[in-house]
Amino acid sequence: MKKFILAVFALVPVLAFAAGPSLPLDSANNDLADKESLKRGFKTYINYCLGCHQLQYQRYNRTFTDLGIEEADGIENYMYTGEKVGDHITNTMPKKEAAAWFGTAPPDLTLEARLRSPDWIYTYLRSFYIDESRPFGVNNTLFKDVGMPHVLQDLQGVSSIDENGKLTPAQGGSLTAEEYDEVVRDLTNFLEYVGEPNKLERKALGVKVLIFIFIFFIFAYLLKKEYWRDVH
Repeated sequence: MKKFILAVFALVPVLAFAAGPSLPLDSANNDLADKESLKRGFKTYINYCLGCHQLQYQRYNRTFTDLGIEEADGIENYMYTGEKVGDHITNTMPKKEAAAWFGTAPPDLTLEARLRSPDWIYTYLRSFYIDESRPFGVNNTLFKDVGMPHVLQDLQGVSSIDENGKLTPAQGGSLTAEEYDEVVRDLTNFLEYVGEPNKLERKALGVKVLIFIFIFFIFAYLLKKEYWRDVH
């Protein structure tokens, strides 16, 4: 057992080195209770992300219900390619060709926020910069040599890296920096939601369970005192 524990501790520095340096992340400050933010994020995902990135474990009708979108409104404004309302949110991009175009097939995003964290996604989408050596002309300070284009470039504009290795303010986008941050925050909020659609319900239930356990403890303690009164 001692040898096993020592081996585990010996592997910790190796794994940390393999994971690479830890970069500071900006806080997304998501609010899963903000339905309007989730709707805007859903719209941004449909317009800018779905062409490459699926949500293969999330259904349209579940999303409509959770976000408070009427089915008719959802079909008209969020479903553009003739899917059924009960279908999963998928695309038709062929994986083999996509791997040739991008170097690897674009990942499914259903669990991306749980894998990397919402703060990672929020920071990543605000960290693109011009790099003519890359196939799509951009790179990313958080994900070096990234294989995807900056799909939100028309909104944010373009940044570059200054002599200190820092991102310069973006220029040429249709949104101000503050407006772009809000768009990215809404999209991050939506991706956190699809990673665990019942997260708010789980947390609410957890509070109720803790309250029940606390009340049960009081009754159990009083019952114990009653049973052991004569003994003590």
